[in-house]
Amino acid sequence: MTPHADAVASVHSETAIDLVLAELVTISSVTPRDEAPCADRPGEQALAEYVVDWLSARGVTAALQEALPGRPNVVASVAGASERAVLLETHLDTVEVDGMTQPFLPRVANDRLYGRGSADAKASLAAFMVALARLAASSCPPPVTVVLAAVADEEHAYRGVLAFLAAAGDTDFVGAIVGEPTSLVPGIAHTGCVRATVRISGVSGHSSRPADAMNAIGLAATVVQRIESVQPLAPRHPLLGTGSRTVTRIASGEGPNVVPGSCELDVDRRTVPGEEPETVLDELRAELDRELPGRVTIDPPFTVDYSLDTPLDATIVTALRSALRTAGLAAEPSGMPFGTDASKIARVGIPAVVFGPGDIADAHTIDESVDLGEVRLAVDLVLATIAALAPGADNDSTAHDSTAHDGTAHENNEES
Repeated sequence: MTPHADAVASVHSETAIDLVLAELVTISSVTPRDEAPCADRPGEQALAEYVVDWLSARGVTAALQEALPGRPNVVASVAGASERAVLLETHLDTVEVDGMTQPFLPRVANDRLYGRGSADAKASLAAFMVALARLAASSCPPPVTVVLAAVADEEHAYRGVLAFLAAAGDTDFVGAIVGEPTSLVPGIAHTGCVRATVRISGVSGHSSRPADAMNAIGLAATVVQRIESVQPLAPRHPLLGTGSRTVTRIASGEGPNVVPGSCELDVDRRTVPGEEPETVLDELRAELDRELPGRVTIDPPFTVDYSLDTPLDATIVTALRSALRTAGLAAEPSGMPFGTDASKIARVGIPAVVFGPGDIADAHTIDESVDLGEVRLAVDLVLATIAALAPGADNDSTAHDSTAHDGTAHENNEES
């Protein structure tokens, strides 16, 4: 029995998916990031064990897969009529719960379920779990083998998905649906990111004689002004716009009577498809060296993530859009200003689309919640997408609309 069992029992619903999601929310899976799991940030172990037990009890082959010490992935599957496979991938971990009063006590109001992870991304996990259970209970196998990877560490360093991909071997994946809160809109593109520390060198001195020193904070102000006011030269993507950069942290000073001789700041550079993280960092190094010759160095990046740009005619995209149109929903693809595991999956040659119930605006907030109607619908849409992967299925993406990857689709570009 999970924690807060009484609260779960109070979630009155006509559908099992609501109860599954409520159970998932009761189990804390706050990421410990680079630290060892602890009481406040236990990581994914307990949740992973629950998912394996729930799926196994419903005839789904499921097992833990070690991603990090004490932080497993879950890998589950339902055999299909073909050796080819479709990947359903989402994450087990959540961000921290600062400011929340009862983050793991699921509460339903106005057909929305509240709690940490409800939108990001336990709603997608619940939808994938129920979809697999329905497939396992069916007398007819799905047209392709369906693999669920519920991974660790997505909220920090995406080591869970990398561990899964390393162990996947030569599995022939036709594509992947990556479960994240997209409001049931298919996301085929998103930004990447590179973050690094910039170090500025001046000359320290006594604050009573500032003319004899070179204030590193003053030099840093020039660097900040350059970074914030001059946008990078980057190709414009039809769904994402252009790349961006901003300063997110600054530190300097030794004492109130010392002119600082050094200053450091962190830069967040968002990339679009066509840009490589290391290349744009090299360009920034050269740019700042021209601004302050010999005074600026940039450390190796502490975050490197890649952009996503899945072709509109990828099989998984056309299958999902077909399912959406059949359900009477908008099928235009979207671009997203945040990163996901999809880019790592795509980098190994598996076309990926980001899709799931919930709104990204609700993720990571103190009142995180998800529309239960979207969660229920997501199960049917995932199953319809899998069915659309059958040979001969009519997935003509132009049959009912003329959306093309030319900027006429949704542009969800809050950060560009």
